[in-house]
Amino acid sequence: MEEDIQETNGNSLSFEDFKNENGITYWWASDLMKMLGYPNMKSFQKVLDRATKAFVSLNIPHYENIIAQMRNINSSDIQDFKLSRFACYLTVMNGDPKKVEVAEAQVYFAQQTRKFELHLENNQEIERILIREELTEGNKSLASIAKQSGVTDFAKFQNAGYIGMYNMPSWKLEQKRGVKKGKLMDHMGRTELAANLFRTTQTEERIKNKGIKGQVNLEQTHFQVGKEVREIIVKNVGKAPENLPLGKELSDVKKELKQGHRKMLKEDDSKKKK
Repeated sequence: MEEDIQETNGNSLSFEDFKNENGITYWWASDLMKMLGYPNMKSFQKVLDRATKAFVSLNIPHYENIIAQMRNINSSDIQDFKLSRFACYLTVMNGDPKKVEVAEAQVYFAQQTRKFELHLENNQEIERILIREELTEGNKSLASIAKQSGVTDFAKFQNAGYIGMYNMPSWKLEQKRGVKKGKLMDHMGRTELAANLFRTTQTEERIKNKGIKGQVNLEQTHFQVGKEVREIIVKNVGKAPENLPLGKELSDVKKELKQGHRKMLKEDDSKKKK
């Protein structure tokens, strides 16, 4: 994406120069891959997979935005993908920001997408959406294992983890943060969501590996894992989990992304009609 950044300094190549139009406006994933500094499609596929998960989380049809197609390039058949403008955006924002090309591309897209009323400065918000989805699935899996192992009061079991991690039950944390009931995780930042995902997965693993049974023992296990996660956060971040900064509510982030998707479609449709 270096070409895009340099465009403002007089370079004639830009992201728009790689656009294709054949009934739809699209960019080849193989072109975007090179712009972002990925050596091959195998390594880039992981980024495309995360972009696909983001589409699923946003309830936007990914098959209309990431279209698989075989191509013959230099006498070799390769698996490629036609990407919509929004798919390019999600792909870039899910790239590895440690790569110089990706970091530059994220800055570029953050600037370019403001006209679509998308004001996400980096990939943190999209990562929050993806981790939140993983956490939802993780909680379902933990609930299933806990029930099989003898939990009869899941609310008490769940709060044991919160007390270990936050020194308070979930309802008290909601009051402290001034968020609505059941909306705690939708306001958590990336670091805090990842920590809760770790708490959930590690509690499940400990229950399975140690064969822990019974309500009281399972509560104690969840409490202990939560306490261990708390210690890690304090050591690495320098703040207790309950004092970590809150993020924009995820429903608002999703709404902004969906609006951006619609505006990008409208933009490309209007250009085709001219």
